[in-house]
Amino acid sequence: MREIETIYGELLEAFAQRAGFTPEEGCDLSVRLWAAAAQLQALDIQADWVLDQSFPQTAQGVYLDRHGQMRGLTRQPASKAVGTLRFSVEMAPVSDITIPAGTVCMTAGEVRFQTLQTVVLAAGTLTADAPAEALEGGADGNAAPGTVRILTACPLAVTGCTNPAAFYGGADAEGDEAFRARILESYQRLPNGANAAWYEQTAMGVSGVAAARAVGRARGIGTVDVYVAAESGLPSEALLTALTAELQAKREIAVDVQVKAPTVRAVDVTVAVAKKEGWTFDGVKAAAEQSITTFFTGRLLGRPVRLAELGSRLYALEGVENYRFSAPAADLAADDTVLPVLGTLTVREMEA
Repeated sequence: MREIETIYGELLEAFAQRAGFTPEEGCDLSVRLWAAAAQLQALDIQADWVLDQSFPQTAQGVYLDRHGQMRGLTRQPASKAVGTLRFSVEMAPVSDITIPAGTVCMTAGEVRFQTLQTVVLAAGTLTADAPAEALEGGADGNAAPGTVRILTACPLAVTGCTNPAAFYGGADAEGDEAFRARILESYQRLPNGANAAWYEQTAMGVSGVAAARAVGRARGIGTVDVYVAAESGLPSEALLTALTAELQAKREIAVDVQVKAPTVRAVDVTVAVAKKEGWTFDGVKAAAEQSITTFFTGRLLGRPVRLAELGSRLYALEGVENYRFSAPAADLAADDTVLPVLGTLTVREMEA
């Protein structure tokens, strides 16, 4: 980008060639030329910006969305993490306690979760479980087990809450770089109405689908199996039904298309983490659990699980000085029909 001084010098030189003299610095004419130089620099900046927005390789924000629309692609919205909240009492009640849908609990970091249906803590029992989701979409809703412990507005008799398992499936709205990669891939794998790219892109256009893989000749010539995953993992029956109807309406003639849920493969993760000086291990452990839990979403369908990728996420955490995996022992290879999910997660402090 040319500096204003450079443009101003070029204007002075051009004026001198045509007028036969150079304006004195500080005179009215030189001030006008300086103002013109500033406007020309602004036009240069605007022209460069317009050029960047003209190509998917450099466009940003809403302009990248428009490139996606030209390819039939839309940015994936933020999704909410889902899981289970367990409510407890100190002494078994003599009568049932109703815990209504919409009851809210939260973590120490003030990430809030609400129950999705009314449950009853039965008389003579100490706990009751309710399906729940994060109040807001985003990766912040992925909570490690035991971190949702603050009651906000519960029945008076209820004294505690927790999440016995992790909340998972929360994801931020698709960022520019991830969306850009999908747009550029659509040029490299041109859909023609009959190839795998067409089936996958059509599936990704259905709301709720986080990843899709098409397998041709899965059951013989003229058959296609389309495996899909939701952000939280396995797709619901409603999502499979909706996608089946979409593909049946658009498929080519004489092709047998089936939409399927992928096979789940649990990945147990055990890692020792060394904290940096000035950090507590509890804080580092919570951050490590959050980072690894966030990695395992439905977008992993058909992708490998690499130790290097998990390690890079840990090493990027502010309080982590070093790490060492003892499980998994090796990378998990990619398989279009397999969705890797987080099994048992164990984070230990690395011995000195």
